[in-house]
Amino acid sequence: MELNALLAHPAALPSLPRAVALLMSELAHPEPSLRRLNQFFGTDPALAARLLELANSPAFQMPRQIAGIPEALALLGTAQLRTLVSTATLGGSSRSVPGVNMQQFWRYSLNTAKLARSLAGLVRQNQIAAYSAGLLHAVGELALHLADPERTLAVNTLVAPLDLRRAKIEQRLLGYCYADVTAGLARRWQLPEVVVDALQHHNAPFESNAYEPLGGVIHLAAWRARAREAELGEKELAVSFPGEVGLTLGLDIDMVLQQDPIDWTARPDGDDYVV
Repeated sequence: MELNALLAHPAALPSLPRAVALLMSELAHPEPSLRRLNQFFGTDPALAARLLELANSPAFQMPRQIAGIPEALALLGTAQLRTLVSTATLGGSSRSVPGVNMQQFWRYSLNTAKLARSLAGLVRQNQIAAYSAGLLHAVGELALHLADPERTLAVNTLVAPLDLRRAKIEQRLLGYCYADVTAGLARRWQLPEVVVDALQHHNAPFESNAYEPLGGVIHLAAWRARAREAELGEKELAVSFPGEVGLTLGLDIDMVLQQDPIDWTARPDGDDYVV
């Protein structure tokens, strides 16, 4: 499937059932807590994407200006939020996205978002935009699996969906990779250019005349989160560390690892959905 054809017919991205349940419970209150809403939306890429898409829609006359969940929540009313959450597509089963372990995907996305926010603070980038980009950066992988399962599952026989080599293999076999899909979706959602550019270039943030510091932040955060899912040891971390990206941002491997806002010692298959 060509990239434009895929983007023209995006599939409904599945949401974390726990996030949907917690949001519905909170939105049932007469005055929902914005802090808890922000926390719950911030655990789920699909819900966050729909929230940001709505906030940047013509209805609110602020297209391409709302980069983060807190800003979006300030615009939307409780009734609009209830409708958004109640119409979410629930995931969780092995059939939600064939070929993708959704529990792992949700955990990985959240870990990337947390670490991106932390690293962005170190290099003076927008931490709210970094969190959004980190949370959303891999939704293109879900869209690929849903729209073109035959070819995508064939790629899975070579490398797993969260393998560090995934983008390069997809580019070679498909002519584009999940990052291109995510960025294309983000443009259709009218997200701010700072987020779209970070999503587009995060796999190679400083190549081909590109200079995307926020993309570099997402690159390092995704490297660390994928390395965790692969349970890489100390030597493997050192060998796989994207040193050129770190050097451009002024971050070495120790600085990245020391910024971890996550308990990396916990079992990778544990349930950690706290923002």
